[in-house]
Amino acid sequence: MKTLDIQVNKSRKNNIFSVKMNLDRFETLAASFGMFNPDFLKSVKKAEGDYKAGRIRKISSLKEIM
Repeated sequence: MKTLDIQVNKSRKNNIFSVKMNLDRFETLAASFGMFNPDFLKSVKKAEGDYKAGRIRKISSLKEIM
């Protein structure tokens, strides 16, 4: 099994974090999550169309969509 070396930086001011990782390792991670699956790619294209058409709503927490 391959390892994934990542670096996580957290900002104390804005409660924001950023993640840095090697591009080759990210591709491996994306493949393991199925991000190259044709169904996933279709859903991304649909979501982009919804966004461009204005069919979106702002949420403040992921709890709102559950």
